[in-house]
Amino acid sequence: MNKTLLNIIRFVVLVLAQVLLVNHIRLGGYVHPYIYVIFIMLLSVTMPKWQVLTLGFVLGFCVDMFTGTPGLHAGATTLMAFCRPSVLRLVSGHQKLENVHEPNIGQLGGPWFLRYVACLVLVHHFALFFLESFSFRLLGQVFLRIVLSVPVSVFLIMMILYLFDLGKKKESH
Repeated sequence: MNKTLLNIIRFVVLVLAQVLLVNHIRLGGYVHPYIYVIFIMLLSVTMPKWQVLTLGFVLGFCVDMFTGTPGLHAGATTLMAFCRPSVLRLVSGHQKLENVHEPNIGQLGGPWFLRYVACLVLVHHFALFFLESFSFRLLGQVFLRIVLSVPVSVFLIMMILYLFDLGKKKESH
């Protein structure tokens, strides 16, 4: 399948899954998982930075339009897209990414990809929850939401990606 078409489908499916399903998961008022960020994580490593930033903004803006949170998700996903190259360098260490077109579990392995996902989700949630509170008075609540939401989001993202990765492996056999 054409990469552009695949990215468009991935974009639409993730935004709809986020706003129609995942946004309704509320555990105690402090756990807010976000899976739509998978889109930014799976973009090509060779994609120009300005395109990744633009797509990050558009992705967040679309979620903002559905959720009535003007600019919160757009700001958080744009920051995540901005930090993505640094996170890639940080988690890859000595491993070269020259032969990697799209970061995924199959090419880079579970532990590497888990670190990559956890770092980007942490950046996203940190920005989102601080922008949402926009106050240092609520610092404790913000950190509690980050500490509780990051593992749930990472777990859901890894489960989704493992399920789709297993589907690809079955098709190839």
